[in-house]
Order: sequence, then structure tokens, then C-alpha cells
Amino acid sequence: MGEATTTPRERYRQQVRAEIKERAWEQIAVAGASAVSLNAIAKHMGLSGAALYRYFTSRDELVTELVRDAYQSLVGAFRTVAARGDGDLAGLAYALREWALDDPQRYFLVYGTPLPGYRTPADVAVTASEIMGILLEACASLPADGPATSFETDVEAQRKGAAALAPPGVLHLAVSFWSRLHGVLAMELGGHFTGMGFDPALLFQAELDVLSAR
Repeated sequence: MGEATTTPRERYRQQVRAEIKERAWEQIAVAGASAVSLNAIAKHMGLSGAALYRYFTSRDELVTELVRDAYQSLVGAFRTVAARGDGDLAGLAYALREWALDDPQRYFLVYGTPLPGYRTPADVAVTASEIMGILLEACASLPADGPATSFETDVEAQRKGAAALAPPGVLHLAVSFWSRLHGVLAMELGGHFTGMGFDPALLFQAELDVLSAR
């Protein structure tokens, strides 16, 4: 229905914006997120700088779109495993690793070194909070001394921050899970295990085993 009511001009605008984002990802793949340049993209696409700025008013607006897409793709990966009944810690961990290895530059854009001078808008932070909410729900479903807590991912809960609603033990497990597995992934994707003679996947699994045993 939505596509049928979209005008040719709107469809063209969406196509151009999609191509601009593709060119930005190409720049990131070659030289990192700091290399994103609207003027270089305009030149590559045969547009004037002024014409391209009608689609993205600044580099930061373009980067925000890329960050938003990256977070939403991870949310989608988590929802997929949850929908097929694999939304426990192990399922989320494997989904996270697969997502990261599938596109390391996308991973580093959201979980790597922050871009100097760039600040993530509040609406993107809400999506990031949804990721944490999914993780907290998986942690809360594990056997514990106290009653398990369900974490809704409604808009109001996201605005407050899902972590603020979590019991201390659940929050500790979620933060441990997130930081330790990201540590392994960042080292692996950065090439820091090269030449060490072991499979990073086994280290990732060992960390997951420790966290799941809690």
C-alpha cells in the first residue's frame, strides 16, 4: 500500500539516498568512518555538492543514517533468533558474532572508536536501548535466586533506559556478557589474534560458556 502511494519523485529521492549511503559504506570500507565525505560522494555520483546536500544536509546526518541502519540490522538479527526460539544468551551471542563478522566496518561504526565531534541523536539511542532490552530479557530468563523479571521494549521503557529497570544481578550479567563478548569480537575483527595460533571462535565460545554458567 505504501509503495503504491509513493510518488515518482519520492521514489527517486529514496533511490538517491540509498545510493549515497552505499557510497558512504564504500568509503568506510576503505578508510574508516572518518573518511565519509559528501563532496567525494557527489563527485563519484556525478552530482554537484549543492545537489547532494538536498538529500543529506551534513556528514553527521549521513553518518546518523548509517548508524541507525546498523543498529536496526542488529535488532533484526536478535528478533530473528528470538522468533525461532533461540533467543537465549547463546542464541544472541551467535547472532551477534555472525552479524559482526558479516560486516566488520558496520560493527566498528557503532561499537568502535567514536567519530570525533559526532554525537548520536536520541532516537538512535532508543534503538540501542532496545538491543539491551532484548539482552536483559534473555539474562532474566536464566535460573536465579530471585524471581525472573520480564523487560518490555516499549517506547517509554526505552526512553528511561532498559538497564534502569533491571535487578542488579541481571544487569551485571548483561553488562558482563556485552563487554566481554564485544572485547573478543573487537580483538578478532581488528586482527589482534593473528599469528597467535588459536581459533577466535573457540575463545568466544569459552567466554560464552563462563557467562552462561554464572
